Amino acid sequence: MLYWKSWDDFFHMGGYALYVWGAYGLTALVMAAEALGVAKRRRRALAAAREGSQP
Repeated sequence: MLYWKSWDDFFHMGGYALYVWGAYGLTALVMAAEALGVAKRRRRALAAAREGSQP
């Protein structure tokens, strides 16, 4: 189990903060982009389905 003496130690991650927090940040960015992309594709698909169902 990992123990830190302070929050400052936690945020510095033993000198690897750039890599650790960078990885978290990049992952969050990619996940947000994916969610936005899915929402956009869903809106397009629903619009196309509505257009196709009208006489």
